[in-house]
Formats: sequence, C-alpha cells, structure tokens
Amino acid sequence: MSLPIVAVTMGDPAGVGPEVIAKAMADAGVHKHARVLVIGSLHRIRKAMDVVDSPLSARAITSVAEAAFEPSTIDVLDIPGLDPELPWGQLSPEAGHAAYLYVEKAVELALAGEIDAICTAPLNKAALHAAGHNYPGHTELLAELTGTPEVSMMLTAPRMRVIHVTTHIGLVDAIAKIDGPLVYRTIRRGYDLLVRAGIENPRIAVAAINPHAGENGLFGHGEEAEKIAPGIAQAQAEGIDAQGPLPADTLFFKAGRGDYDLVVAMYHDQGHGPVKVLGLENGVNITVGLPVVRTSVDHGTAFDIAGKNLADHASMLEALKAAVDLAGERAASAEA
Repeated sequence: MSLPIVAVTMGDPAGVGPEVIAKAMADAGVHKHARVLVIGSLHRIRKAMDVVDSPLSARAITSVAEAAFEPSTIDVLDIPGLDPELPWGQLSPEAGHAAYLYVEKAVELALAGEIDAICTAPLNKAALHAAGHNYPGHTELLAELTGTPEVSMMLTAPRMRVIHVTTHIGLVDAIAKIDGPLVYRTIRRGYDLLVRAGIENPRIAVAAINPHAGENGLFGHGEEAEKIAPGIAQAQAEGIDAQGPLPADTLFFKAGRGDYDLVVAMYHDQGHGPVKVLGLENGVNITVGLPVVRTSVDHGTAFDIAGKNLADHASMLEALKAAVDLAGERAASAEA
C-alpha cells in the first residue's frame, strides 16, 4: 500500500506554525511514513525556512497531483493573497483569514479523497474572529466545513489520552450542557477510535464534575447521578469497559500510571491541564467523529517567539505520526 498523503495547514502565518512545519519537514523520519504537502503561503514558508536555516527548498504546486513528495523539497499548495511583508507575532485579520482559507482547502481535498489526512498548525482564535470567522477554534470550524453535527476533542500525551465532553464554552455553560446522552456519545466515539487503533478492549475512566465525585450528594447538586451516570450505564450495557463517575483529582494520577487507556473529561480545563503538564511539547490534538482524519499540534501560535527560531517542533512531529497512523486505519477500513 502506498504511503498516505498528509496535508499540513500552515495555521496563522504570523505565528510559529510556518517555523515548526519547516523544522518538521527537514526530519527524515517524516518522509519514511507519509507523503506530506503544505497548504499555505509559499513565500511565508520560505521566510520560515530562512529563520530556521532549513537545508530544504520549497516550490509551489497548484494541485495534489503536482506534488513530487521529495524529501529535499517542501511542496506548497500556494493560497494567494497574503502580504509578503506580514510581520511575525502580530495579530491581524489578514492572517486570520489566511488560516481559515488553508483549513477550508484542506477539507475540500480530504472530502474529495485527494488527501488521506489533515494535520494543522495552530491558528489564532482572535485573528480568526477579527477576519469574520466566528468559530471557537479548529474543532468547531472543521465540524461545520464537513457538515458534522457533533465531534469530540481528544488530546494525547505521553502516558495519557483524554477526550472531552465539552470544550470551548464557559464552565457554567459546560455543566448545563452535559447530560447522559452526550456523555455516552463521547465515550462511544473515544472507544471506537481506540479500537480502530488496535486497543481491543479499552479501559475508560469517566471523570466526575464535583470534588470527590459529589461525595454522595455532599458537593454539588447531584450532577454525577443525573448527568453522567446514565451515559456510563448505556456504554456499559453495550459492553464498553467504562468506569465512573470518578474523582478527577485521583483519576488523572491513575491514568498517568497506566490504569486506563482513556479518560473522559467533562470540560476543557479538567482535561487539558493534566495532559499539558505531562507533555505540552509532545501533545497531539485529534478531532474525533469527523469524516476526515485531522490531527494537530497541542500548542498555540506563540506570537511572542514567532520568527525567532525558538519554537519546538516536537508536537508537529507527533501530530504527523498520529495522522499517518489514523490515515492507515481509515484506509484499511475502506478496503475491508
């Protein structure tokens, strides 16, 4: 079977995305497992290559078919319109709109079957909004572009995987949104992904909302029994090894030592905090439930260090690896 084609979107061109892409593309290991092209701005990638003193060259292509996939050259599906003098590290509507266009093009190619996976460099939410694209982040943008009514965010780091019931909403709104059916669907999406990844019977731990999982009603207003337990029960009835609701303070410790294959977090910071403590540099963000494969670095645009050759590309390498792994599973499922 031929190597999967992975399209890397450049993210916000004023951030560290172009630099981490330039560094990652110079890693020989990337090209052993995938055919990789970049969707973004050719001149911006070349500027980033100058910043990081890349040994590679870059060339523009107008279609996937034109890509040569040579390890010495970065194929860039060049999206026109970006100011060549766009400064590093500054928020702008122009950069936000460019980041949107890169993702839009990647989704178009993925839905058409021209690429096997999308791997995204970080975009800046404020810049995206300033350009008139009012999405909380990549996850929601990808869901709308693919016509997917509901998706889940999964973060992976060394020794831990976390999938989120809610993500980019306030804590009060998150608690209001959580209910049994949503908890069940989140568990199910995580279970299905891990099974496809070769984990035969994933051990899934479901976090509580309140301290001590509510302590039998002492803390909170019965959210564990009302909002979480029914979803767990439905998953268990289908043979899924899901446990909980469990106190989050000890749950993440146990997951980190290997007791569980997946943690189901109820809200953004409950899941993001532990994962980023364990491995911000090696973290990967996976959107679960899309009709296309999408992985991402687990860091932001880092405007404060953009253009200074200080950005670490380890997360991009991990995101590319995850994209290749998931693309292979997708191809195998399609052939079966």
